[in-house]
Amino acid sequence: MRYIDEFRDRGLVKGLVRDIESASTRKTNLMEVCGTHTMAIFRSGIRRILPASVNLISGPGCPVCVTSQSDIDRMLYLAGRKDTIITTFGDMLKVPGTESSLEKKHASGADIRIVYSPLDALAIAEANPRKKIVFLAVGFETTAPIIASVISDAAEKKISNFFVYCCHKTIPAAMKALLETREIRIDGFLCPGHVSSIIGSRAYEFIARDFNVPCAISGFEPTDILETILMLIRQKKDGRACVEIQYKRAVQEQGNVKAKEMMDRVFEPSDGDWRGLGVIHDSGLKIRKAYRFFDATAEFRIPALQAKEPRGCACAEVLRGIKTPRQCGLFAKTCTPETPFGPCMVSTEGTCAAWFKYNRN
Repeated sequence: MRYIDEFRDRGLVKGLVRDIESASTRKTNLMEVCGTHTMAIFRSGIRRILPASVNLISGPGCPVCVTSQSDIDRMLYLAGRKDTIITTFGDMLKVPGTESSLEKKHASGADIRIVYSPLDALAIAEANPRKKIVFLAVGFETTAPIIASVISDAAEKKISNFFVYCCHKTIPAAMKALLETREIRIDGFLCPGHVSSIIGSRAYEFIARDFNVPCAISGFEPTDILETILMLIRQKKDGRACVEIQYKRAVQEQGNVKAKEMMDRVFEPSDGDWRGLGVIHDSGLKIRKAYRFFDATAEFRIPALQAKEPRGCACAEVLRGIKTPRQCGLFAKTCTPETPFGPCMVSTEGTCAAWFKYNRN
């Protein structure tokens, strides 16, 4: 399948659905841990064509959504500094903190600039030597290498006014935490395609080995996702648990070695604070001592803040897969993309945003 139309071929889709129906002999819970998969599943109507025995659950696959309330409040504190320019990707603007948001801070006069790459943030630092420029690094392993590269560039150029507030997190650690809590039964994981193009398939081998849970790395087109679901169901039916790569055109077993080397050079594992999951050991990335000059937490004295989750918001439960958005009393009522109460409605990869756009009826 070389061209995009082939990945959406009606005949192939029907054939894959028939194979899934034939192979699925009992109730199976499959979780996707990628926000792009969540959106693709809803956009293409995959949930509606699967047999009732296959239950798709959306997990913590959106980096904006899993950023803790405490980290959001710290970002807002930095945005309130007169000598600071905040640079961020656009999907962070509307995420509500305890008392405000970056969007509201910007409306009140804070210098907050949307960038499309951390390279843009570095350019802003070079153009504004009397200001302190902070880039809000929110993401998974997909974006960590480029941010590491920019920090390395800043060091080489001796740029002294560029800082990174690092909220990077690693997906396999969250998958492990979900399995250990046993709040829901997970019979298989649709592993993220973008993340896996960096870390490779070996990063998930412990899930199959230690938890006996099948894994398959999926692409993002309808036939990709359906074929991945079929792989997982067949593993379960055969009593197997391994890591398969459906998305072979982008993912290799060893991942992107150079990207991983750059990430490991600048970052080291740290405890990560996840919305809905709490603090998970070694699930975050922090800037290594050699590059500590660029760490915003080392440059700024951020006071202890009392973060509070939005009252009535079920984002934490949605991210763990124990609730659907419809089970939140705020969903599509007081909480909408225009007036979001929680990050799952803000982000374009958020589960609540997907349900609101494609599955409200």
